[in-house]
Amino acid sequence: MTNRVRTIFIALLTAAALSGTAGAQTPAAPAALIQSADLAPLGIGLEGINYPYPVHYLDLTLEGQPVRMAYMDVPPAAAANGKAVVLLHGKSFSGDYWGHTIATLTGQGYRVIAPDQIGFGKSSKPDIRYHFDILARNTKTLLDSLGVTRAAIVGHSFGGMLAVYFARNYPETTQVLALENPIGLEDYRSAIPPQPVLIKTEMSQTPQSFRAFMAAFFVGWPPVAQHYTEIFSRVLQSPEYPRWARVSALTYDMIFNEPIRHEYRLLKMPVLLVIGQGDRSVFFRRYAAPEAIKPLGNWPVLGRDALKELPDGKLIEISDAGHVPHAEKPDEFDAVLVAFLATRLP
Repeated sequence: MTNRVRTIFIALLTAAALSGTAGAQTPAAPAALIQSADLAPLGIGLEGINYPYPVHYLDLTLEGQPVRMAYMDVPPAAAANGKAVVLLHGKSFSGDYWGHTIATLTGQGYRVIAPDQIGFGKSSKPDIRYHFDILARNTKTLLDSLGVTRAAIVGHSFGGMLAVYFARNYPETTQVLALENPIGLEDYRSAIPPQPVLIKTEMSQTPQSFRAFMAAFFVGWPPVAQHYTEIFSRVLQSPEYPRWARVSALTYDMIFNEPIRHEYRLLKMPVLLVIGQGDRSVFFRRYAAPEAIKPLGNWPVLGRDALKELPDGKLIEISDAGHVPHAEKPDEFDAVLVAFLATRLP
């Protein structure tokens, strides 16, 4: 992509982030609507939002800018087994939605580290050129600072895409890999050319439009969906919201331009794929012609195809779950993850 086209693409994606349309399916949202006037404004650092465990910060410098990376480092709640698990969040979420899984894992004796990537959650949101390699390096720097030399890397959605980059870049650190509905199982560039004429955007966003966007990820409407819809509704009232939207657009651009599906065959460590069978998400759906996207978003097929290319892979399919099985069916997801770690994590 040329710099000029990329600049236009980013600008229009920024508008898309402002309108909440850079995502998946668009089924009708639940009937209850949020009235933003009833919710207090919220800063883009999610000040005032409580995470399930204490939040710490790592100081970093990116493109000459000082930034802070938020993370939870949760010790075992049972007899320690000496093993660590890293949980990487999705695009529209942050580390706090791993609370149930953290409790399960620490109850099994694992140390759990759940960061907010730069640009997300309680971490800084600088205006930089975002790349998966940079986010992977930040995560490695965090683990180095905590004295973690080997770990199980678990990633959901966007975090699953990041987890593959991390495993590729740091195989000596990645003991096993678990991917939950990871973005990147298909290359959107095949159907969505980076041309402004194909991008239809709106410059206004509402809590209701974000709620519809969020509803596309789920078979039902779990508490986590309501939680993030309320967060967005509050951030929308912040004077910092344009910067939040800009960073969201920049990270969408990273997803579009840095596919990694072709490298699944190079992953030598044990890999668990967990796929919610009700997921039909197609990121950037709005930017494609209807005929072009018809073959996209069939996650059950995408999971089975990816499994064929993994040298040491295992696929678990979770019925009646959409894009976020660990939030929709937390007990089932946690049981699958714990069983995988118990048998494959050295």
